[in-house]
Parts: sequence; C-alpha cells; structure tokens
Amino acid sequence: MKTIPSTRVQSLDIMRGLIMLLLAAESCHLYVSLEKAVPGNLLVQQFFHHPWHGLRFWDLVQPAFMLMAGSALYLSYAKNLQRGISWRSNLRKISGRCLKLLLCGVTLHCIYAGELVWELWNVLSQLAVTIMLAYLIINLSATKQLLISFALLLITELLYRYSAIPGFDQAFVDGHNFGNYMDMLLMGKINGDGWVAINAIPTAAHTIWGVLAGKLLMSSKPLKEKLFTLFIAGSIALLLGFLLDGFGITPIIKRISTSSFVLASGGWILLLLLGIYWLTDIKQYNRYGWIFTVMGMNAIFIYLFFETVGMQWLNECVYIFIGSPAAALGIPLTLAAILNALVTLFIEWCLCYWLYKKGIFFKL
Repeated sequence: MKTIPSTRVQSLDIMRGLIMLLLAAESCHLYVSLEKAVPGNLLVQQFFHHPWHGLRFWDLVQPAFMLMAGSALYLSYAKNLQRGISWRSNLRKISGRCLKLLLCGVTLHCIYAGELVWELWNVLSQLAVTIMLAYLIINLSATKQLLISFALLLITELLYRYSAIPGFDQAFVDGHNFGNYMDMLLMGKINGDGWVAINAIPTAAHTIWGVLAGKLLMSSKPLKEKLFTLFIAGSIALLLGFLLDGFGITPIIKRISTSSFVLASGGWILLLLLGIYWLTDIKQYNRYGWIFTVMGMNAIFIYLFFETVGMQWLNECVYIFIGSPAAALGIPLTLAAILNALVTLFIEWCLCYWLYKKGIFFKL
C-alpha cells in the first residue's frame, strides 16, 4: 500500500478512473441490461465490441487501459529515479509486477471457466507483456521508442500476411490467422470470439505511447507545446489507421489488434487525453474529477474485485434486495435489471471512495 504522491498530473488519474468506471459498469451488466431494454439502439451498441471489421467506442477501452498503464509506468519510474533507484535496480520490481499480472490474468480465466485452464487472453496477461517491453526501452529517446513501437506493428503485420501456415494462412479471417495458430501452440485452443494472445505484441505500442505521453505531460515544456504534440501525434495515428483501412490495405480489427486498429484506437485515445488534460490540468475544470479519480487510484484492485467478487457474488446479492423487489413492484424486468446494475456500480464506487479516503492504495 502506498500514499498519494504530492504532485500528479490530474488528467491521467481522471482518465484512468473513467476507464475503470466504464469497465466496472460492464461487469455489473449495465450495457447488457440497456441492450435488452432498447434492442438495436445504435448508441447502446457502442458499448459492445465490434464483431470483427470495424470500430466502436468500446473497442477503445482496452487500448486506453494499456496507454494509461504506460503513463503510470513512467511516472513511477521518474519518482524512483528521484529517490536514487536506478533502472537496473527497479527492473526486478517491474519483472515481479509483470509476473503477478500474468498470474492474475490466468487465474481470472480459471474463475470464468470454473475450472483450471491455461488461457492468455485476459487484459492483465497481455498487460504483463506490454509493461515489460515498455520498461526495457524506457530510457531510450522518444524517437527510438516510437520506431520500436512501429516495428512491433510491422512485425505483427508481416507475420499475419506471410506466415503461410496451412490452415492459418488467411491474414484477417477469424479462426484461420497467424494469431489463432500461435494460440494453438501456446494454449492448444482457439478463442471462440476471435481474440488472440499475441495481441500483446502490437498493443505494446499503446503502452509505449503511454510512457511517452506521461513523460511529455510531466516535462517542463510549454503548455502549448504539450497540447500541440498530443494533437499532432493523435491526429497522425488516427489518419494512418483509417487510411490503411479505407484503402483496403489492413482492416481495422480489434480482436486481433491489426496495425490499423492500434493506430486508429491509439489516435483516439491520445486526442481524448488531450481533451481531458486541457480541461483538468490547464483550465482547472476538475470540480467533479474526484468521482473518477477515486477509482483510478486503485485501478488494478477494483478490476480484480469486479471481475471476481463482483461478478461471482455481488451482482446477484444486490439483485436479491434491489432487482427482485423492483420487479415484484411491477417494474419491467429490463428496467429492474438496469436499476440493479446501477446500484451495484455505485457500491463498487463507494468501496473505492472508502479506500481513497482512508489513504489505502493497492499496488501489484
């Protein structure tokens, strides 16, 4: 457990908290309940992953999670340097943290399945890889880090296009791509929803970009330069991603993290970060930012909580006292389910608020 640093970039805490609030709402079945209440609603559909080729709002949440992890990695590293802790000395701690993340990701899949399984599709398993890669190059110049991030995208692109493995030689076809082949080697199975474990390689670019964003926002550069850099970086990434997709070169597919998807999603996230930074750190419009910050300060804890205790017990427990009585009073089941999800979400937020007020912050 650690205390809050004396100086922080508020936008990073707020954005991380916003991401966790959105993920918590999903675990409380809020979006599923809304979809049942208004089936086919275009706005509600934005809170579900695109089935394959395309991009929805919900496809941006995991990239944002990865990018924010990179920013947090840099802030922690910079603080350790001030304490006299070198890169090499901190490497053991980072390696241990990544191992814990990997174990947590694998354990969560066992809980989902209700039995011992070996699956590497969870975001925490992939985060373990992206953080390790980002840390190994954290001392390089921004140019070299960018080149390495693009090299990861290029390597993945080439593997998908030219691996020519029988049965897995269709680059962007679900069930027949290189990512599926690697899953067979690593786990002996293919994910029925199209996810692949080697997404950790291309999405490591998001974590590397997060490191660079954190370094930029913590720097002494003029505010205009920071805003301009984020705007240009986000716009270029967004443009490249949609050009690759629009010209039929590489389709935007979240489930296998194609290079076009990484670029387009990364661009959106950088522009979102720009907007939040401008509002909170520059204009100081952060009166209600604490609503998100309380969840962002215990991001990994609340993620593990709602993925285990929340989904396995709390959701149903709340329904006994909220959803079921509401339905008994004549409220439509769909609306009762929405009410139940909102109450559950509020309880989880209150837990984070209590930890925040007590100064309790869990770190892996």
